Amino acid sequence: MLADLVRSTAETVLTEHGLDTAVLPATVTVERPRNPEHGDYATNVALQVAKKAGVPPRDLAGWLAEALAADVTITSAEIAGPGFINLRIAADAQGEIVRQVLDKGAGYGKGDALTGTRMNLEFVSANPTGPLHLGHSRWAACGDALGRVLTAAGAEVTREYYINDAGVQIDKFAASLIAAAKGEPAPEDGYAGAYVGDIAAEILRREPSALSLPDDERTQTFRDLGVALMLEEIKRSLSEFGTEFDVWSSEKSMYASGRVEASVEELKQHGHLYEADGAWWLKSSDLGDDKDRVVIKSDGVPAYIAADIAYLLDKLERGFDPCIYMLGSDHHGYIGRLKAIASAFDHDPAVVEVLIGQLVNLLRGGVPVKMSKRAGTMITLEDLVEAVGVDAARYALVRSSHTSTLDIDIELWTKRTNDNPVFYVQYAHARLSSLLRNASELGLTVPDAATTAAADLGLLTHEREGDLIRTIGELGRVISTAAELREPHRVARYLEDLASAYHKFYDSCRVLPQGDEQATGLTTARLALCAAARQVLANGLALLGVSAPERM
Repeated sequence: MLADLVRSTAETVLTEHGLDTAVLPATVTVERPRNPEHGDYATNVALQVAKKAGVPPRDLAGWLAEALAADVTITSAEIAGPGFINLRIAADAQGEIVRQVLDKGAGYGKGDALTGTRMNLEFVSANPTGPLHLGHSRWAACGDALGRVLTAAGAEVTREYYINDAGVQIDKFAASLIAAAKGEPAPEDGYAGAYVGDIAAEILRREPSALSLPDDERTQTFRDLGVALMLEEIKRSLSEFGTEFDVWSSEKSMYASGRVEASVEELKQHGHLYEADGAWWLKSSDLGDDKDRVVIKSDGVPAYIAADIAYLLDKLERGFDPCIYMLGSDHHGYIGRLKAIASAFDHDPAVVEVLIGQLVNLLRGGVPVKMSKRAGTMITLEDLVEAVGVDAARYALVRSSHTSTLDIDIELWTKRTNDNPVFYVQYAHARLSSLLRNASELGLTVPDAATTAAADLGLLTHEREGDLIRTIGELGRVISTAAELREPHRVARYLEDLASAYHKFYDSCRVLPQGDEQATGLTTARLALCAAARQVLANGLALLGVSAPERM
């Protein structure tokens, strides 16, 4: 790995000049320069450590460049600016990237930066009072992709869905179901839409006498069955979307198990709660929040935050660090309160990470799509999938940072042209698959892990070959960065760069022999490069939960 070579060389150079090697970072930065004329790669390690080492950056860069240029894998090492080093890599050394891909296969790009880290990733967590809407869809795609990326970076990730099955909204849902079962309009602030009638009808099918039960029993029946049926639909929608969860946690169970009462009592004992105006308050403003929060209201009923307290404590006791919450744009206030709760239980508030996602709009030709006929007041996940398909929906939702508002235009995402980003990437994979099938039909050996040693990858000297190889080699860095920054959209943008590099290579470098031409060593090398490109495209698409078709 080039970064390892640069670091070990820097360590040797520092030692030779009597300088402290402890100034070196554990991993040095080696990146591809924006301008390819500057070289294949560049490093700023001399700038990073020169001051700590007590030497001018350009002097250190000069010593390091001279040492690196002496390595057989480096064709040139030049100083640029105040102390950058631009590197050009020998073709056979670059070719080793291809060999690594074919050797590691589906494991290529995975790393160990987060090995030993147990992460809890909570996302979607929609109330079981209606279908998943467009905003939930974004978290279903982004959360699932982030979980895959974190796992690829070595973390042990538990994907968790928190079921808000207690409280006022559930009461309103039950009242709406009862009204629908009676053929009456939904109560004020209740839930409307055809789905409410469908669920009410199913409840009556299962419990024909539900409406004739005493009021409390009737309400409980509609509440329990309604939530169960809605949750079944949510699980089905998510599964069909390719999003699965390891744990489904229930707010209701937090109360039934006594965890809410126990966690509140623990905060009282540690002096983090105080009584005022007949209510119990969390001293959250002392713990970094913008204000204190009511935990137990003056009527003795727990506020919503009481269950949040119990739930976060439950996660912490299960040993997760960090606990990542993916919440909607109206949940900014949760950041301070959740971190305050962690502090109240003597944990570093950094154990809580809150990612806030922005809104999603569905358009057709630039015009907003009308509300769902079934849900009545929203566009649902199923509406999106019906409009553009699972692959396009997932890719569209992940492709942009969750911090920005997202417009998804149906006309763009259903095009079978290069204007459609997911088509562009998938087509590159299908094109490669077709080329490799054709090679097999011609009787040519497509190099794989077992046969790649016979390929002379040093023959890959064309500019477009080098561009493609170096882009292939970026997957590990992209995964590591996406995991560290919690930004899975970086994988999508990388795949588009990789598809572009492949298409340019294909247009400039003929792979298969034509007519009576005989296959050469260059043919074999290029087939190995194509096999590697296809593997990396497949690996990247898998991180997004998007299929890698072999035919389109």
